[in-house]
Amino acid sequence: MTHFFADDGEKIHVQVAGDGSPVLMLHGWTASHREWTPFLGQLMAHHRVYRWDARGHGGHRLSRATLPTVQRMARDLRNLIEHYALQDVVAVGHSMGALTLWQYITDNGCRDLRKVCFIDQSPKLLTDDDWLNGIYGDFDHERSAAFLRQLEHDFAESVLQLGGMGLNEQARRKYAENSRGLEKARQWLQEQDPAPLIACWESLTEADYRATLGRIDIPALLVYGGASNYYRADTAHYVKSRIAGAVLHIYEGTDHSPHQWERDRFVSDLRDFIDSP
Repeated sequence: MTHFFADDGEKIHVQVAGDGSPVLMLHGWTASHREWTPFLGQLMAHHRVYRWDARGHGGHRLSRATLPTVQRMARDLRNLIEHYALQDVVAVGHSMGALTLWQYITDNGCRDLRKVCFIDQSPKLLTDDDWLNGIYGDFDHERSAAFLRQLEHDFAESVLQLGGMGLNEQARRKYAENSRGLEKARQWLQEQDPAPLIACWESLTEADYRATLGRIDIPALLVYGGASNYYRADTAHYVKSRIAGAVLHIYEGTDHSPHQWERDRFVSDLRDFIDSP
């Protein structure tokens, strides 16, 4: 791991590997740069891959009072691009990483980006009477407030329940059985500092990037899980309809992390997308 300092002095940790054109990979909420490890072997031969631990993530304690809101993380992303003098970046964002990219585009347009890939995310997490493409299709302000209270009471279990009690039947079954993978995830979450991650989540639920989608004027690849824990297919098709020329792949039977369930397919789709004219 190496690092750079954001403009407020916070140390941001980054893993850099490979040679070639830059590929920047942004992980999901409560995750780390390790989310992208399975794809390094097939990317780093032709690309220089940057994988950060977003502010407040990856087990790195904050040294500044600034919380990891989506707005602050988008500024950190700007700082990263400037620090490494990157141009023509292919940026890949899963879940929170997609929201960070949308906030970056809200603030900067597609400056220094060549192509973007968004993985299984809605541009607006909370639902209301006029918006049903957020979490579960019925995760409104009242449910969000209840979830925030749960996070403060038992952070690790609340995060697991969010994914384990959602739309994916297999995830519901694994949560009920307390599978080995679930216990490993629980241990990881219990080791994290919950306060900045809760603040981060609150900022994600306050965001609305529906208008931002129309500002994306570079090639976009969309990868969605056909059995996502959080989103129905309507969400994927909505995002596609709002980004001109976007290419959509729905990986049937996969959850909120389709890239992890079909790793070979994902890295092949991503490489084809990166290398296409």
